[in-house]
Amino acid sequence: MSNLVVILGPNNEGSEIRMKETQESADKIGGIDLRFVDSGQPMDEIIGQCQGAVVLLPQAASSAIIEIASKVDSLKLVQTFSAGTDYIDKAALAEMGVDVANNGGANAVAVAEHAIGLMFSTNRKLDVQIESVKAGTWMAGVGGDRAEFHTLVGKRIGIVGLGRIGSRVAKRLAGWECEIVYHDVVDHDDDYVAATGAKKVDFDELVSTCDIITLHVPHDRITEHMMSGREFGMMKPTAILINTCRGPVVDETALIRALESKEIFAAGLDVTEIEPIEADNPLPTMPNVVVTPHLATRAIESEWNASQFTMENAGRVVRGEGADWIVKPV
Repeated sequence: MSNLVVILGPNNEGSEIRMKETQESADKIGGIDLRFVDSGQPMDEIIGQCQGAVVLLPQAASSAIIEIASKVDSLKLVQTFSAGTDYIDKAALAEMGVDVANNGGANAVAVAEHAIGLMFSTNRKLDVQIESVKAGTWMAGVGGDRAEFHTLVGKRIGIVGLGRIGSRVAKRLAGWECEIVYHDVVDHDDDYVAATGAKKVDFDELVSTCDIITLHVPHDRITEHMMSGREFGMMKPTAILINTCRGPVVDETALIRALESKEIFAAGLDVTEIEPIEADNPLPTMPNVVVTPHLATRAIESEWNASQFTMENAGRVVRGEGADWIVKPV
């Protein structure tokens, strides 16, 4: 079997850094011929330079992925640097015998930390406090009822999806004196769940009883708008929604309506349905919302892990072994 692994991306400084870090990981593993292919070239040149590749690592969403797979018979795996694979047509690739794998939790810690940061920020209006100081108004710009400022002690926190990220959220909240519950369509083994300290409940119970709901699921046809008008109507009026997975998991129109009508208290979002967020979207300027620009993964450790984990998986394929972290089409 060929040992060619291709990184497909734009020819820029970011790609140079990615290639350097990934090459260092490939060298440690050994047996991998790593090649960078500029995605800005004409398609026939891209196809030619990908011939013989067994693994393709796209740096971003690209319509070229399917065309490459259809014309490079050696391809076995499309490997992402990211946790999400929603931008890849997994069903079409599966028909060609090509698997798709995510990054094996390379950024799980960073996203878990970010989710907790959003919980803290929304509970204490941290963004408003910081902005008030920057505006020169000190605490006068904070305003609001003091009853709207809370600690996490005694709060019931519901984790939707107890995978690599959700489990780390649970473990990191262990010392915060919270009650942790979760819902997941995946049946995790007893030892795995016990290590998180979380108790399993059904989805409707989680939605209707939790003070904070944090979402850690992939975006697919099943999870699309899993939080919508019905769910917001079930939530406590003091509850907070945290979303660090994918924007379309939340029905944004219904969320805005729920926030404006005070059906729920607040939201902390790292993702939105349309990104970059539209200029007329009210979420960033709402007083009970904290929005960050889809950078929950932004930590150098995430980048190092992604380079290492993806090359480990590529190495398995090069050696004729089965890849880990396969994401099946849904």
